[in-house]
Amino acid sequence: MLENLMAWLSGNLSPSARIWTALAPAILACAYFLGGLLLFCIRCAFKGIPRDEETLKRGSTVLVGFFLRHYFFWVIQPLWTVILRSGLPANALSMLSGLLGISAGVALAAGRFALGGWLFLAAGILDVMDGRIARTRKEANPAGAALDSVLDRYVDSAMLMGLAWYYRDTWVLLPALMALLGSSLVPYVRAKGEGLGVSVRDGAMQRLERVLFLGVGTALSPILEAIFWPEEKHPMHWLAVVGLVFVSIMSNYTAITRFRNLVKALAPKRQEARSEKAIYGLNAVAGAVATAADFALVLVLVEWLSVLPAWATVVGSVLGAVVNYSINRVLTFKSTAAVSRQLARYAVVSGTSALLNAGGVALFTLHPQLPYALGWWLVRGVVYFAWNLPLQRDYVFNDNASPDALLEQRPHAA
Repeated sequence: MLENLMAWLSGNLSPSARIWTALAPAILACAYFLGGLLLFCIRCAFKGIPRDEETLKRGSTVLVGFFLRHYFFWVIQPLWTVILRSGLPANALSMLSGLLGISAGVALAAGRFALGGWLFLAAGILDVMDGRIARTRKEANPAGAALDSVLDRYVDSAMLMGLAWYYRDTWVLLPALMALLGSSLVPYVRAKGEGLGVSVRDGAMQRLERVLFLGVGTALSPILEAIFWPEEKHPMHWLAVVGLVFVSIMSNYTAITRFRNLVKALAPKRQEARSEKAIYGLNAVAGAVATAADFALVLVLVEWLSVLPAWATVVGSVLGAVVNYSINRVLTFKSTAAVSRQLARYAVVSGTSALLNAGGVALFTLHPQLPYALGWWLVRGVVYFAWNLPLQRDYVFNDNASPDALLEQRPHAA
């Protein structure tokens, strides 16, 4: 017995022991939560869904809807009642949650995924309870809220840093770092918006979703590893990898969506001739038609007229630029400003865009382990949305920002 305990503490586990260290807590948790779900459904059938007021205020997401949120807070009610009657301060729960979360990161860095996953889930449950305890006792204050918020960032960062350390020699390091970035930006954009008087709480991957996907994925991942890859000394823990990649994608998507909505809410209102979706679509069509014209002219010059490919490429690029400019001026933005000034600005944007694309792809080639095609598409997408489209809309084809329009708006001296 003592030998088994020492093996468990040191991490020197057999495949069957690795399964049971992950499965034993899961069996207990599943028995409780699945039994609770059955009782909750029976209760809902007779009395309706018990509404949790705080859940209604916080809203739901696509990944975790209102039904699951109401069920979760209903099923942990016994534990919440015990903690409430114990008299433990809410700040003590916040500190305990922080300690468990940081411990989870340390365990994951050492490869103890079952232990790290369950510690992270326990930290998440305590984090849900501390604020409710404070509000129930009417002890909520800004200091406690600040403590809770900062500790949440430490817990999330410790969890992802532990995963990054474990996967430091594999490709999974990249999604771990991306998840760390996204998980930091989601609450930051929300806090920045609230500081500027704008509420940005939308997005599918909020903290509850991050805790569930990361915690469950890491806690249960040793089961698959022990069954299919029992001899691996440094297993990949594929279930954890799937959860980590999903969180990295969705957290950054949530952060970008919040940031876009924040900027849109704060930016001066523009009078658009059509919706942004229509502008994106027509701008993309203009680019596709211009590329087709460019390619067709290069084929004609090289295959039929025997022009050198380099010179044919130059001529084709000029034609593509003219076609792209014309479609955007006439159809996408319906501009009536002076053509000469617009062409000069268009040349500046196109030239800098080419340099940014070339430089970005060159940087990707410094990492031969990354596919070249992936780098090409990523760079093109980022430059298009961050540079080309905004400048074409606000700089090249924005008639209201032209010097002539600004002079007309300037008050004349008497």
